[in-house]
This record gives sequence, C-alpha cells and structure tokens, in this order.
Amino acid sequence: MQPPTNLKNIKNNSVLKIGIAGFGIVGKVRKSCLDKIPNVKVVAICDQNFEDCTSADDGLIMCKDYKNLLLNDLDALIVCLSNDMSAKVTLAGLKKGLHVFCEKPPGRNIEEVLEVVNEEKLRPRQKLMYGFNHRFHDSIIEAFKILETGNLGKIINMRGVYGKAKLITFNQPSWRTNRHISGGGVLLDQGIHMVDLMRLFAGEFIEIKSFISNGHWKHDVEDNAYALMKTKDGIVAMLNSSATQWRHQFQLDINLEKGSLVLEGLVTGTKSYGAESLTVVYADPDNDLGNPRECIFKYNKDPSWQREIDAFVNTILGDEKIMHGSSLDALETMKLVNEIYYADPEWRIKFNISRNKDE
Repeated sequence: MQPPTNLKNIKNNSVLKIGIAGFGIVGKVRKSCLDKIPNVKVVAICDQNFEDCTSADDGLIMCKDYKNLLLNDLDALIVCLSNDMSAKVTLAGLKKGLHVFCEKPPGRNIEEVLEVVNEEKLRPRQKLMYGFNHRFHDSIIEAFKILETGNLGKIINMRGVYGKAKLITFNQPSWRTNRHISGGGVLLDQGIHMVDLMRLFAGEFIEIKSFISNGHWKHDVEDNAYALMKTKDGIVAMLNSSATQWRHQFQLDINLEKGSLVLEGLVTGTKSYGAESLTVVYADPDNDLGNPRECIFKYNKDPSWQREIDAFVNTILGDEKIMHGSSLDALETMKLVNEIYYADPEWRIKFNISRNKDE
C-alpha cells in the first residue's frame, strides 16, 4: 500500500490551481504540504474569520465564504470544514467541475455521503479523495506490507484502542460536542480512523455488537464506543473509541496464525500518543512459552500528511485510480460507524438512528 513518492510532471508546465475551504490548523497543514509540490499553487483560501475578499502580498485570495472561494479559477478544492459543511462543500466543488479532497469524516451521516457519491458517479474524470490520514503512517504501511506477504498466516482477531482525555482537546472548536453540527462524538471524530484501519486489514464486517455511552461528559454525543465485530471469514475485532482515555493512546493488535503485528503510538504534532512503533511477533507456541521472538521498528517522523497530498495530486496528474481514501472507503467506513451506533438499542432509540441504507 506504499503511496507514490515521485510526483508526475504537469503537462506543458502549467500550474495546478488549488483552493482551500477552511483555514484552521488542518487547512494550514494542507497548504504547507501543497506549497512543497512543484507547479502546484494554492491561489485562494476561505475561512469564517476572514474579511470578504482580500488579497495577501503574494496574491493569495482570502474569502470569508466558500461560495466566493469557488468563484475563483481553480482546478481542485481541499475541504477542511466542520462536519456539517463537509459534504455540502464537497458537493459544490464537484458540481463546479473540480477535483476534491475532503477531510474525515466525509459527512454527519450516510445520507450526506451518498449524495456526494452519486454526484461523483456523474463525473468520472474528477477525483474525489478523503483524508484518512492514518493509512499513510509508516507503521501502517509496513504492517500492511508484512500482512500481504502471508508469512504470518491469516488474521485471527484484532483489538484496537484509540482514545483521548476529552471530546475537545488541543484548542479544537466547541462544535465537536454539538450533535447537530458534528453528527457524532469520539467515534465519528477520532475512532473513525481505527474503524477505517480495521476495514483495511480485515475487510468488511457483517456482524456488530456494541455499547455506546455519553455517561461521563454528558454531551449529546458519545464519549465512549465499545464494539465487537466479525467478518464473513470469522475475523473478530474489538474496538474501544474513548474520550475518557486520560493517557492518550493509539494501539492496534493484529493476531495471526503465525504471529502478531502490534501497532502502538503515533507520531503527531501534539506528541501525546507516544512514540510510533510496529512490533512484529513470530509465534512458536510449542517452544516460546508465551515469550516469542520479536522485532521492533520505531518511527520518529511523520511523512503521512505530505504522502497523502502527494497521492491526491498524482491521481489528478496521472488520471489514476484513488487507492486509499476513495469515496467507496469513505462510504463503507461511514456505514460501519453507523452500524456500531445502531447496534446499541438504547442509543439507537435515544437518537433515532436508522439502519444503513443502500445506494
């Protein structure tokens, strides 16, 4: 699953013109990555804190509203907005004929995502990619490569914990606790990454049991989600997505017939999830007495943001299929998130959650 590292040349040395809708922390990171790519230029950005419209000394156009942003001459759009705006602006970008990259989650619910996917089907030459950034981390890429060799056999089960201390951390906006805007809590906001990775490694889950709770922080969105899931091939996955994990944690254990892959920690800007590592376990149940041979790989840098944007640009320049973060990935991951919500009967009734609907 190694993303491309060599960017393709733009035809006739023309410039790929990009607009960014939402210029908070993530929008600024995305711009810094785009600025490193030759013949790619961010020409316009929008944010609710801007005046409408002004230009910086370098000619960068700054708008207050995404509708004014879309009036500019653009080839592609990066969407870094609140959950209630993500699908709406992605849809508007597609209808303007633009390639679109949208941060996760792709929307507040499946219906919003389906509307975007149906529009995408009418525009096969346009690229639509979603920001499931964890797929581009070194540890994830290496684990997937090892899994593909088959040397450790087939997956038996998986256990994943992804948690932080509060629903709102690191000066994030308060809308994350407002169900009308966010669509959900810690599972949709952060745990969606773990859900996506479990799908990446194990395939689709067909049987789900869950318990969802907002008992600690008392918001109208969940602060804990506990799920037990099974694929048609019998792979069982256990997930805890938590906003009461006082010591921030990312850990995914993948147990196979001949060993294990243990992913722990993430290199992030906050550095709160600990050092990123991959432990490869080589099992010999007859002789190792539960203390098997292990190889530990540690990663000190985070190239995932640049890799992800490079991959998006490459799909545009080479007219290639999106390999990671496609609209299908986004839709199937959103369906599984919804199934986790729906599987808890109390949560289902409390928030009137309906079953997944087909396209």
